[in-house]
Amino acid sequence: MTLRKGEKTTISIQEHMAIDVCPGPIRPIKQISDYFPRFPRGLPATVSRSNSLRSSSSQATVSPSETAPREDDEDVDQLFGAYGTEPVEQPAKPPVKQEEEAVDADGYESDDCTALGTLDFSLLYDQENNALHCTINKAKVPKPHYRKGLKPMDHNGLSDPYVKLHLLPGASKANKLRTKTLRNTLNPTWNETLTYYGITDEDMIRKTLRVSVCDEDKFRHNEFIGETRIPLKKLKPNQTKKFNICLEKQLPIDKTEDKSLEERGRILISLKYNSQKQALHVGIVRCAHLAAMDANGYSDPYVKTYLKPDEDKKSKHKTAVKKKTLNPEFNEEFCYDIKHGDLTKKTLEVTVWDYDIGKSNDFIGGVVLGINAKGERLKHWFDCLKNKDKKIERWHTLTNELPGAILSD
Repeated sequence: MTLRKGEKTTISIQEHMAIDVCPGPIRPIKQISDYFPRFPRGLPATVSRSNSLRSSSSQATVSPSETAPREDDEDVDQLFGAYGTEPVEQPAKPPVKQEEEAVDADGYESDDCTALGTLDFSLLYDQENNALHCTINKAKVPKPHYRKGLKPMDHNGLSDPYVKLHLLPGASKANKLRTKTLRNTLNPTWNETLTYYGITDEDMIRKTLRVSVCDEDKFRHNEFIGETRIPLKKLKPNQTKKFNICLEKQLPIDKTEDKSLEERGRILISLKYNSQKQALHVGIVRCAHLAAMDANGYSDPYVKTYLKPDEDKKSKHKTAVKKKTLNPEFNEEFCYDIKHGDLTKKTLEVTVWDYDIGKSNDFIGGVVLGINAKGERLKHWFDCLKNKDKKIERWHTLTNELPGAILSD
């Protein structure tokens, strides 16, 4: 087909593609993709002078006047070349999380550290006072992208977290301490100090502190979130050690532990001989980690003291009963009128009982101090005799058998 100068006509796309050589301003092309190298499939949107996109018609046509070069416009090649070089707003690419980090079915990273959360706390062993102070600070929540906060346990996407402590090995009820519960948060801050009393250097060698974070539910069982365990031998006496630890899944507790290590509890006793009044003052300060005697997992403990031999049976003293606790604090003191020289012939028996209504009280444990005692019990008695008018406190481990004692109340 021959075109005369100035004559206008239209050519279909099929005809345009079939032309090998064309005189005049129309350039020969072999395929339509020569004009549109950046659009691999289909026709692109047409481009105006301002290079903005507008929808193309279903039947595209090309006229010589549109393809001819003009003073105020560029040809198609230049226009599409400019389109390819100018910055064009592209749709945002979705984040490729699968390639960056492993995510479990719940949308949390498969690593327990990030799935369950992290806990910030500190421990201090007060050697002089035989106390282990556990300060629970907070559960840290970094940027949401990393999902390292506490794992939500409730339907509202939040939790009601609290922290509980156990000393292992040992009865869980007797060794359990817990913080207050914070409602509807994945970013809890407790700043709460829990204290274990009656902790000895031996405990610091062989015991482990279990720190668990749980979600409290009013109408069903509380849910476990995560835990960590700290061997107490890692601590140095009288030095605070800080921890920021990733919580782990629940670990099994060894129930085959040596039964010889099973404890009935401990008692803090103070002794002082008053030389002016010629009397022995026995203080029952507190008990810790008592064995549970009731079905609810607790006891209702009280303490009795005897100074034997007691021919007149007048040496018996009793503390008040403390309800539903395994760590009672008494702070009661009893006085025995006796000459200093007679103490070498006496034995102090201290027993701890669980009070029950309508039936016999249960024996929890006891300890004997005196000239026939051994170890710390003997040392405590001698220190009292040697240091008149000085109050001396010692922790003692209760035994489930008390020689010479009648185990009834």
